[in-house]
Amino acid sequence: MNQQLTFAPADDGLWEQYDRLATRAYGHPIGDVTHLREHADLQVAVRGGRVVAGGLGLLVDQFFGGAPVPSACLGDGCVAPEERGDHLATDMATERLRPLIERGAVISAIVTSSTGYARRLGWEAPTGVLAWTVATDDLKRSFTSGDFQVEHGPADEAEALQRDLARQWNGPVHRPTWWTRWKQAKSNLTTYRFTRPGHPTTGLLSLTTERHERHGMNLTVHDFWAADRPTAAAVLAFLGRQNTRTRTAHFRRGALPPYPTLLHGLRHHRTTAEAWHPWMLRILDAPEAIRLRGWPGDLTTAVPVEIENETGGWDRWMLRIKTGAAEIVPTHVEGQVTFTRRQLAVWYAGGYRSTTSARMAGVHAVSEKALATLIRSTTQLEPWLPDHF
Repeated sequence: MNQQLTFAPADDGLWEQYDRLATRAYGHPIGDVTHLREHADLQVAVRGGRVVAGGLGLLVDQFFGGAPVPSACLGDGCVAPEERGDHLATDMATERLRPLIERGAVISAIVTSSTGYARRLGWEAPTGVLAWTVATDDLKRSFTSGDFQVEHGPADEAEALQRDLARQWNGPVHRPTWWTRWKQAKSNLTTYRFTRPGHPTTGLLSLTTERHERHGMNLTVHDFWAADRPTAAAVLAFLGRQNTRTRTAHFRRGALPPYPTLLHGLRHHRTTAEAWHPWMLRILDAPEAIRLRGWPGDLTTAVPVEIENETGGWDRWMLRIKTGAAEIVPTHVEGQVTFTRRQLAVWYAGGYRSTTSARMAGVHAVSEKALATLIRSTTQLEPWLPDHF
């Protein structure tokens, strides 16, 4: 391995090499390397003419505080098995981010089981991620659909609904126009819309099915969007009516929104929740990320904070929030709250739901009032990222 290592954006030949490398490194083909070729950026590491590492990057918006923020979403990265152990992934992450930052990314999201590696580079998990399995018989006994009608197939109205509902959380992707086509091609999704007679669509469900080894089918929910509780109940009731063909409804990781409809509605709580590796967030440009984010319209405050920089030092900033907008500017005032880079990301996403959770995460504050104000400023919406990349 004494040949020089170089980094480069992938041309057609390097893209094909990376496709083969990803299959070898993951142990199975990675469909997104093909499906996302038209939309993703691919950076690779080359040694002796061979691709030895790389990864995809998507420049898309994520909603925070109801506003779209340009994000570098990194996915499908790998290092050749014979190259592992020399921290090549760290250098590769820098190279993958570079072109996306140049194009305007101010935050970055990543989903990885190697959370320690991601934390060393400044990413942190704002919230846990669960996959749920519920017996369809239990759903059928617990939820009713009322007067909702179910229509098969996607529609522009349903996509508009999804975008509107995504704004109500911190983290969902503002899906580009090609996003639905990509997901349909990748997973062969079946989509249903939920409406009341004479009213617009208020619910959207996308799922996949595959033949069960003995009888019926396995059902996996990919998208679950509901504008209100009656709609959510109607979607769950619809899943319950599939009990003649499948014993359980499985919600893939992060697909079930973190609201209490299921918890409060089941007559018998016999669900199974499986923890998955979380999505993680990194702030690439704090002033721009804070300027572009949405903020509470009824909050006016100025809080001095100290934030860890990328060299391990600490910078002093003044955070000002007023009438739904915010800015953060350098200051000489001593900070009342101190954030590491990772803590800043969790706070930004609304991951600290109380001052207690912030302090238990290691956030230092000399003023309980200042910390409470900061927590309030980002917890108006909850963190949730149902999108996979």
